[in-house]
Amino acid sequence: MMERYPDIEIYLASVAHPALNDWLAKALNAPPLTSAGKGKWRTQGSHQGHRVPVLLVENAADGFASLWLDSGHCPWHTDQEAAQYAAEALQTEIRCSLGGWHPGDDPDRFWQVLPDGREGPIEWPDSGR
Repeated sequence: MMERYPDIEIYLASVAHPALNDWLAKALNAPPLTSAGKGKWRTQGSHQGHRVPVLLVENAADGFASLWLDSGHCPWHTDQEAAQYAAEALQTEIRCSLGGWHPGDDPDRFWQVLPDGREGPIEWPDSGR
């Protein structure tokens, strides 16, 4: 069985709140996102009886929004699996970590999933450095 991540974080190239709310409602039975401050949105869904807190941060990295599902009880086991579902459902580019990060790993290597199903590793340097 695939290892389940303790949380899921994916980066969305574009965020259309109605489409994202619809996807979160279907995947997590979550109510619509509500404002949590400038550029931040929250909701809380559930999966198999477990709470799944959700945080969206707009423009978190190079114009991409960060979508963080703060639970190990998501419908997806890994960031990459969530990215594949999100790219298809939201019809936008999604990026995520290549896997669990370990000391010595290249922090600029990410996984890119495009809406047409193409995917693979990319270099995504941190512009804040």
